[in-house]
Amino acid sequence: MKILVFGAGGQVGREICRAAWPPSFELVALDRRAADITDAVVVSAVIARERPDLIINLAAYTAVDRAESEPDRAWAVNCAGVAHVAAICGEDVAPLVHLSTDYVFDGCKSEPYHEKDAVNPLNTYGRSKEAGERAVRAAAPRHIILRTAWVYGAYGANFVKTMLRLGAERPVLRVVADQRGCPTAAADIAAALIAIACRIERGATDWGTLHFTAAGSTSWHGFAEEIVDLALALGAWPGEAGPRVEPITTDQYPTAARRPMNSVLDCAKIAALGISPPPWQSSLPAVVRELVGAGNR
Repeated sequence: MKILVFGAGGQVGREICRAAWPPSFELVALDRRAADITDAVVVSAVIARERPDLIINLAAYTAVDRAESEPDRAWAVNCAGVAHVAAICGEDVAPLVHLSTDYVFDGCKSEPYHEKDAVNPLNTYGRSKEAGERAVRAAAPRHIILRTAWVYGAYGANFVKTMLRLGAERPVLRVVADQRGCPTAAADIAAALIAIACRIERGATDWGTLHFTAAGSTSWHGFAEEIVDLALALGAWPGEAGPRVEPITTDQYPTAARRPMNSVLDCAKIAALGISPPPWQSSLPAVVRELVGAGNR
């Protein structure tokens, strides 16, 4: 089975490339330089050349705060670019698996979000991603939209790398404690995508939207405390004591883009397919270890 991946240079894309795929799969992984999905001609030419059996779209504009001042760039990738890919998939070329985000929700719900809950994005990034979801549903009947949240890994910009960098610079880290979510390793998302591809290869046709995040939830503050504890155990910073992690409120940390207060996604639907998310704490040590060993890249 030949799989074409757009966005292979991102956090999840890098993990897709270094993951262990079953021998029956042939992976063609393209980053933005090789295939910019905002260019419809390029997208069409690449798909016509490769003739894939499945397309996975990981390409996205993910600079959440910068999107408020660069809305055209966010919409070009997250909506128009996705629409280019979906339109070709809709011509019965290949099924499409598209990665989306918790930011399609407003975070006002007190319980975890289900796939069928009403969307109401708070910021430009979330609105552009939600529009991309609609483009997929409208054009590509054979699709899976996989929503995830709080992604981190050894590559790209993410919260873990920021905490490690700031921990080397500051004695105190002031971190938001009133937003909750599920820190999810990019490698675990890659594993879930491989499992979905295996299901499609076997003929599964349960198309639609799925949620996949690590199990359990925490706040950004709780996430930061776990990162600091792991980094200290690995000797990431000189001396016996690392930075102190101090809780603050969202109001005390203003950002250009509003964030959902609750980003917890219900993953029962994907678990019922045999794809069970691991606890959020279980994948973090390996990533921190890799980043500390690599000098936070």
